[in-house]
Amino acid sequence: MTYILTTPPTAEPITLADVKAHLRLDDGNEDTLISSLITTAREHLERETGLCLITQTWRLCLDLWPRDGILKIVRFPVQAIENVTVYDAAGAPVDVSLEDHLLDGQSRPVRLWLRDPPAPGQVMNGIEITFVAGFGEGGADVPDGLKRAMLLHVAHMFAFRGVVALESQPAGIPDGYERLIASYRLRRL
Repeated sequence: MTYILTTPPTAEPITLADVKAHLRLDDGNEDTLISSLITTAREHLERETGLCLITQTWRLCLDLWPRDGILKIVRFPVQAIENVTVYDAAGAPVDVSLEDHLLDGQSRPVRLWLRDPPAPGQVMNGIEITFVAGFGEGGADVPDGLKRAMLLHVAHMFAFRGVVALESQPAGIPDGYERLIASYRLRRL
């Protein structure tokens, strides 16, 4: 399974104004740094939890269909399946009908069932599924606990900005962060 981000989010769950209020900053001297830290905090949270906070488009590439016919997608929540493509032995794409499909976009992992999908002829990455995931278009759609975790994380990175280079962030996780995101982690056995 390979996940490819094709359309990144167009906004962040927390705004520059949210962070500046949290940090009690009035001037704009650190705005560029703070904006970069917001993106770093979101990307870290999404990697840690498998969540997509703001609406974004992904492509999932598979070699084979699952034996039980139910495909599990670890990105959450999935809003819609845009298209499913299977490549034949010559590498030609064949669109799979989405008329008879079932999507459980709120379960973790997300589950997708398709009626009689064709077998791929291509040995590797013969199946591509394009889907839209995320809580919504803006920060108002993201759960408050996740936004609070991001605020804590940005504040922590801001406080230690001279110790650790921006490209090496996040270097540490603040107290309370793990508790805020714990219920959103995907547990594996």
